[in-house]
Amino acid sequence: MPNGKSDYYDILGVAKSASADEIKKAYRKQALEWHPDKHSGAEKETAEKRFKEINEAYQVLSDTQKRSAYDQFGHQAFEPGGGFGRAGGGSPSGGQGGQWGPFTYTYSTSGGGGGSPYSSYDFGDPFDIFESFFGGGSPFGARSARTRQIPRYSIAIDFMDAINGVEKDVEINGKRRKIKIPAGVDEGQRIKFDDFILSINVKPHELFEREGSDIYIKMEIPFSMAVLGGNIDVPTVDGTVKIKVRPGTQPGTMVRLRGKGVQSVQSRGKGDEYVRLIIATPDRLTREQRDLINDLKKEGL
Repeated sequence: MPNGKSDYYDILGVAKSASADEIKKAYRKQALEWHPDKHSGAEKETAEKRFKEINEAYQVLSDTQKRSAYDQFGHQAFEPGGGFGRAGGGSPSGGQGGQWGPFTYTYSTSGGGGGSPYSSYDFGDPFDIFESFFGGGSPFGARSARTRQIPRYSIAIDFMDAINGVEKDVEINGKRRKIKIPAGVDEGQRIKFDDFILSINVKPHELFEREGSDIYIKMEIPFSMAVLGGNIDVPTVDGTVKIKVRPGTQPGTMVRLRGKGVQSVQSRGKGDEYVRLIIATPDRLTREQRDLINDLKKEGL
């Protein structure tokens, strides 16, 4: 790499095409092998450096949005300037346009910006990441033992409260207090307060599904609109937007609404919303409609 950093895929020992599950398995293996508490003497310093690299690689490659940025811009995506806004591409949260992913076409609802959304990205404490990954307890050392002494609580919040952030009145150690949950928290995420750790459980939403910083939604359109095109109103976590359905739209077409996803807790970047278009097929037809369909059939349509 130009800046001297090792490639994240090489650090975890996976191919660029690795699935999310393969990345998780590789992280688990590497993190257990290089945890500093398994090493001593001169090896401990090397292990600490390696352990930090492994956790940094996992934080990026386990997040869909950060992984896309890294695949296009490398480590430069996480440095001031970030390489975003260059000709021939665009950032996952910018407005440069261009084709992204295996989707039929994309749709942008936000203007472009310069600079990387990750330029001030904090990779956090690798020990906290490790212990969070292993369900709250590291199998090693005194550091994790001290962490386990901190009281742990869980709270269930609504989907939109996780998106936008919320203040909650809670009772901790017999005392009422107000806590602030930041925008962008996700299912299973842990927040460290001064004297306790809070695990977040997010209730499902009736329309939206979430994957990392991205939102997914299914929208049904009539057959006539799929053929002729038109406009539909699409809900997003920021409100409703109008999008254009192109003539000849095929079943399962995905439309990308750039910047209409979730605000990342650890960076200024926002994810995208992906709209899957489902073509409605009527289960009953009038005589006139049936005649029209038969005419189209005769024309080979």
